[in-house]
Amino acid sequence: MNLLITGCCGHIGSYLTENVHKIKKIKKTIIIDNLESNRYYSLFNIGNKNNIKFLIRDISRKNSLSDIKNINYVIHCASMTNAEKSFSKKNKMYRNNIDCLKTIISFCKKNNSKLIHLSSTSVYGKQAKIVDESCEKKFLKPQSPYADIKLLEENMLRKEGNALNYITFRFGTIAGVSKGIRFHTAVNKFCFNAALNQNIAVYKTAMHQYRPYLSLRDAFKVFKFSIEKDFFNNDVYNALSGNYTVDQILKKIKKSRKNIKVKLVKTLIMNQLSYKVSSQKLNKAGLKLKSKIDQDIKDTLKLLKNLS
Repeated sequence: MNLLITGCCGHIGSYLTENVHKIKKIKKTIIIDNLESNRYYSLFNIGNKNNIKFLIRDISRKNSLSDIKNINYVIHCASMTNAEKSFSKKNKMYRNNIDCLKTIISFCKKNNSKLIHLSSTSVYGKQAKIVDESCEKKFLKPQSPYADIKLLEENMLRKEGNALNYITFRFGTIAGVSKGIRFHTAVNKFCFNAALNQNIAVYKTAMHQYRPYLSLRDAFKVFKFSIEKDFFNNDVYNALSGNYTVDQILKKIKKSRKNIKVKLVKTLIMNQLSYKVSSQKLNKAGLKLKSKIDQDIKDTLKLLKNLS
């Protein structure tokens, strides 16, 4: 079986690329990235056991994949991210992310490829109770253009009906180390601040508010499970390692870096939102995600141990 990975140089894509040889069905992998992020280092020293071919492609262009054939599965990681900064670049993000998905949908339909699509638990927005995938659209409260676009992507796939074989996973906030690691998400950003002995900015009322998080190790388990079990039922599933408060995340960081500095701020930032997400639907489908965020925090701080 052959696999296509888009956004291979990103935080998730680079981890997937490094570990793709662990997916039993996959014999050959084509990885693509537009390299706009300049993360060339994500391509360094990729093991030859992975049987990988890299192509530079901008998949926001309609015919960018026309020469690629015989692909059984597509894992679509290519996307402009960073929910907090999406307010200032929402039009660019909309055009890019929607055009990329249009290209992928067209490719999958033409080649009869099965698609793993990544959405985000941020589509739920602030919620008083624990939420699951049955939450009606009218009760979803996306708080950023990034989350709005993820909902639009989900709707695009839903409208395809049986013309496309896919699965959508709403990922929690990613934590963990990869070649393409980024530091704009909560856990990684907090670790970076702690390593540099900088203030960790937390919204004044957010300390005990919950958010869903996903270890990179669990993210890979999602991909592996979907392909090995042929799990493509045109549905949406939450994927998270656990729900944690900001205070709980900070306490985990303190286990490795005791003297962290926390600054409560009045300026609205993304960690002012609170919501807990259920993982029961994916559990019942046969995949239980149990990786400890503590390990991802240790690994991240270890990378940064000599900075201060």
